[in-house]
Amino acid sequence: MIIEYTGRQFVITEKYRAQAEAGLQAIEMIVNGSGAATAKVVLLVDKYRKVAEVTVTHPGQSMVARCAAAEMATALRDALAKIEQQAVRQKQKTTTTKRHPRSASRGAVIEAVASA
Repeated sequence: MIIEYTGRQFVITEKYRAQAEAGLQAIEMIVNGSGAATAKVVLLVDKYRKVAEVTVTHPGQSMVARCAAAEMATALRDALAKIEQQAVRQKQKTTTTKRHPRSASRGAVIEAVASA
């Protein structure tokens, strides 16, 4: 996964970079294992709020989470948790659609058309 870091009014230290990479590795395993996904991590400070915005782009889908907290580590952890929840929901949605059996009425109509 290609990760792009941006700090606005904030210096991204190794601690936050390691935290983001650890969270994004778990998300990458959920989304795909091929490495085709890209991620953008934006950390910014607004007066007394620390804001973390994480965007994960995968072919065919995009997930965005923005969290604010008093501490940057908390905001980043919450944003990564939200992205992970979105990735799990998206994966469940695609597997349910892909593995959903055909309804009996639709199969009967297709067979009737094919035999006629």
